[in-house]
Amino acid sequence: MSNLNNLLFGVYPYIAILVCIVASWIRFDREPYTWKADSSQMLSKKGFRVASNLFHIGVIFILLGHFVGLLTPESVYHYVITSANKQLLAMVSGGFFGILCLIGLLMLIKRRLTDDRVRASSKTSDIALLFMLLIQLVLGLLTIVVSMDHLDGSVMIMLGNWAQSIVTFQGMQAAASIEPVHIIYKLHVFVGLTMILVFPFTRLVHIISVPVWYFGRRYQVVRQR
Repeated sequence: MSNLNNLLFGVYPYIAILVCIVASWIRFDREPYTWKADSSQMLSKKGFRVASNLFHIGVIFILLGHFVGLLTPESVYHYVITSANKQLLAMVSGGFFGILCLIGLLMLIKRRLTDDRVRASSKTSDIALLFMLLIQLVLGLLTIVVSMDHLDGSVMIMLGNWAQSIVTFQGMQAAASIEPVHIIYKLHVFVGLTMILVFPFTRLVHIISVPVWYFGRRYQVVRQR
């Protein structure tokens, strides 16, 4: 096993997760007013609802699919589905929701870059984040193409073993599990880990916000002129 593979897929995941947790905690504690989605809907509503809905519906199902697919042990899901059929299900559902997400994301990027008001209010991190999402999404769709060469579910098993080894703190075993897979899968995993790393420094933090305190907060006093 190469040292680079060991570093990227056995050590880097823990660095990314640690930075994500600690930096998120610090930001929420020290800069609570920056903890928001920074929605630009009020600046321009044209095409926003369709683009946002397509993107969010796609990304929610993709994340849920990755979470269940990667973290469910082979010995558990074999009671209901084979590895080959699980891979086929992942390819079909991932492709469908991936395309929905891609359409929505491209619409959001176009809006962000071409609408004068939205562009003027955008931070560099906002635009960089959109393109990072685009790269990750394209890599994810490319894995479907690569998966056509092996429909036996073997790669899905290796990727699942990698994810499960990471969450059970077996970094070296995780790195060994992922080493044989195609470079497209490795790039997809690496960019995903990098997004976890930068998560606390972007608007993505709104993903883990649950506004339950809204129900108990005081009313705001709004006076007319």
